Amino acid sequence: MLRRLDDLAAHLATRPDTVALLGLGSAGAEHDRLDDHSDLDFFLVVADGAVPRYVESIDWLAAPGPVAYSFANERNGRKARYADGIFVEYAVFTVDELRRLPFTGARVVWQRPDAPAGLAECGPPARPATPYDTVEFHLNEALTNLYVGLHRELRGERLTAARFIQSYAVDRVLALLRLTASAAAHRRDPFDPSRRVERAYPPEVLPLAEMVPGYRGNREAARVTLGWLEQRFPVDPVIAAAVRALLDE
Repeated sequence: MLRRLDDLAAHLATRPDTVALLGLGSAGAEHDRLDDHSDLDFFLVVADGAVPRYVESIDWLAAPGPVAYSFANERNGRKARYADGIFVEYAVFTVDELRRLPFTGARVVWQRPDAPAGLAECGPPARPATPYDTVEFHLNEALTNLYVGLHRELRGERLTAARFIQSYAVDRVLALLRLTASAAAHRRDPFDPSRRVERAYPPEVLPLAEMVPGYRGNREAARVTLGWLEQRFPVDPVIAAAVRALLDE
């Protein structure tokens, strides 16, 4: 898969309006994470005015091999699958656009000798911690997610209930673990906290199978998550009693 990026870079080097190719994710600085289930994420940096051409056309993408499927998933990017099964997600930017993007872990696969320095380190600094990135905030968000989700479950809105109970509340659980528990050898994704959590926390610490049992398991999931929160944090008795009353209906 990394060779595919190298072959793509070799072709891009022949085009006068390209500047650099940056690998991201498991194709970036942490490419030791690459496995059979990875896709290739990358940024293509081009000259001013060239972005639409490289987004709308995939002739350059097909240079290393035939592309069997592709579609534009945003103004600057596409997703595509090569005929041999390699799946790619990419976006195309100018240098100025790249400098305004938040990203991390990029690797220069190729760049022109006269390309601006530090392309892989571009992007604004990490957002500072907010007053709401606290145990108190995430705990109470999780509790109110359970409360709202159970009301929607009782109304018969099971899908939105599942999102509140098995997604939003679990996101807050992950935030609580980030703030209070160590995760040995865990490479945390700053943009998606759900990535690789199974490697970070064993089931006895994070019982995901019970917290996320599926569409028909909202009540059971809420009961497990409430119990998990009560075992580890000082839960307000008023909201806890309200959630339990809904569980008992």
